[in-house]
Amino acid sequence: MSWWILPTTADIGLRAYATSADRLIEESTLGMQSILLSEAGADSLPNLKVEEGVWQAVVDEGTSSDLMLVHWLEEVLYHAEVENRWLVALSAMLTDTGIQAQVSFVDAESVEREVEIKAVTRHELVFQEVPAGVEVPGAPPDIPSFEGPGWMAQVIFDI
Repeated sequence: MSWWILPTTADIGLRAYATSADRLIEESTLGMQSILLSEAGADSLPNLKVEEGVWQAVVDEGTSSDLMLVHWLEEVLYHAEVENRWLVALSAMLTDTGIQAQVSFVDAESVEREVEIKAVTRHELVFQEVPAGVEVPGAPPDIPSFEGPGWMAQVIFDI
């Protein structure tokens, strides 16, 4: 795991670290999905029929990487809530026009959730490369510090 729950006053967030921008998208996505799941929901996932597909979040040219992440996470939530597709694994690629991913998903109606995310916010949003030798301080109570080279994301969710 390369993501951690980030405590906030009224909402919930996550911070993720990875070796590449593509891997950071994957970690952030899997972190969000884990926040939503109940313990029983997480335990049931290995027993569900898995399907494959390609999902994408297309954005205007020149959109920043952090806003691409927001659009992508909103797309994942849309698939769960409207299309009844619960993402369980992905291989993501950041492009000039958005994020595209090869995904594995299960029937979302078969997945018990504990939390509902109303929105992916832009508050304290971070999606950045961390140069070699630069340290990102950790955050209490459990988020460790991270020293580059690598990538770091932080997202707050309205619940």
